[in-house]
Amino acid sequence: MSKLPEVQGECHPRFQAVRDAFARNLRDQDEIGAAVTVIVDGEPVVDLWGGHADLDRTQPWARDTLVNVYSCTKGMTALCAHRLVSEGRLDLDAPVSRYWPEFAAAGKAALPVRWLLGHRAGLAAIREMLPNEALYDWNPMCSALAAETPWWTPGTAHGYHAVTFGWLVGEVVRRITGKSLGTYFREEVAEPLGVDFHIGLREDEHGRVAEMSTLPPPAPGTEGVQLGTLILSDPDGLAARAFMNPASIAYGVNNAAWRTAEIPGANGHATARALATVYGVLARGGEAGGYRLLDAAGIARCREEQSHGPDLVLVIPTRFGLGFMLPQDRPDARFGPNPRAFGHPGAGGSVGFADPEARVGFGYVMNRMGPHILLDPRAMALIDATYSRLS
Repeated sequence: MSKLPEVQGECHPRFQAVRDAFARNLRDQDEIGAAVTVIVDGEPVVDLWGGHADLDRTQPWARDTLVNVYSCTKGMTALCAHRLVSEGRLDLDAPVSRYWPEFAAAGKAALPVRWLLGHRAGLAAIREMLPNEALYDWNPMCSALAAETPWWTPGTAHGYHAVTFGWLVGEVVRRITGKSLGTYFREEVAEPLGVDFHIGLREDEHGRVAEMSTLPPPAPGTEGVQLGTLILSDPDGLAARAFMNPASIAYGVNNAAWRTAEIPGANGHATARALATVYGVLARGGEAGGYRLLDAAGIARCREEQSHGPDLVLVIPTRFGLGFMLPQDRPDARFGPNPRAFGHPGAGGSVGFADPEARVGFGYVMNRMGPHILLDPRAMALIDATYSRLS
């Protein structure tokens, strides 16, 4: 067997197992480029990166390389809503239409905010096909969602709002604060904590973004085959519309329009360090450097279970808190051994989570898309290695 590839960064000797697992991912799991950060009780114990930022493997992954983290962005979007709840400016049980009057259309006048965060609103997709450019334009997307009729009776079931989540929650934040979700996140989370996480990336930062590979076809017998078959067999159905409307969602993320737009369900650009830092603050009480991100009640609220069971979009069982994914009922989709951890994975493999019991903040990002619906084996290897050194 060939030797482990070179890895950059720092790792406390106690967590050598994480460095080894990271290096094995680079060598054995067809990793192109990646980074992982682990923060324990406020102290970074792992901060590693390696591989390449471009698909031709000519540009080394650097300490400050950014990468699209897909649905890891949902955790940051949810955090913005939770800050407003903690400040008394947002009531989770109030109707969305209190803050966003147009949302009352199509029988949605009484639909509460918490159903947006718990994927229970029935608005995982828009039926009418939208023009490609609508994906990058906030107002048309929000107007279409406000007018949309739910795909199921809200509150009676749940289905992953794969992309619409960001506009739904983000528009509530915008109506309350007068600021776009990306601006509010930058001012209230990223800048106070000093984290390199962006929802709507300035053009002068595009040069340090890693190229993302395309999503590979699912392996035979995996859950991805079931979802892919459903999308192809029913192009007008819920799953197809959730992932393919506007159709430009399928065009990839290696373009300026995607990077610049604010798509808070899917297009955050971040480092692993940024993910681990935010979740590390939540894992140790919600305060860092005198800045209060969330109080104890707010952190507890993040992980209040809202949905658990069959997912009408992903066609597998899933479990969600208020905007955050919770540990699933399967060993290959957990955030460590503690059942009250919370966070969010992103399509292709990235993941960030907080474990308040172990006081761990974890972040992993990569640019080789994997086919798994929930957690990727590369991330699980790093998570397992981390907890092997904590026990």
